Amino acid sequence: MTCSIEGRDRSSAADQKTRIRTLNDQLRQTGTGGRVVLTAGIAALPSKDIAGILTAVASFDAFDGDNDPWGEHDCALLHVDDRQLFFKIDYYDRALTNLSPDATDPAVTIRIMTVMLAEEY
Repeated sequence: MTCSIEGRDRSSAADQKTRIRTLNDQLRQTGTGGRVVLTAGIAALPSKDIAGILTAVASFDAFDGDNDPWGEHDCALLHVDDRQLFFKIDYYDRALTNLSPDATDPAVTIRIMTVMLAEEY
């Protein structure tokens, strides 16, 4: 019985990680399911550069053990033209006052993806 319970716990954790990754990919790829925030450095760029950056973030798929150790697709460093960029997804409660009590549940979570120049981090 102990093995069964342990197996269920691991499966549940894997299911949660998959759910978080799916929700993060949705926000990153489509801009839906949360909010996208651009730092001052990104916002000051020409609109065509901003569009290129957001397209690069949306299409980014080079996640690996080094840049995605938890398998949640919640952050990465990437290059667009001559700029080094960073994006990070955080999970807040609906009031935006605390961290989310359950990052797998959109009913209690607001995802915020921040896109910034690496030097702004």
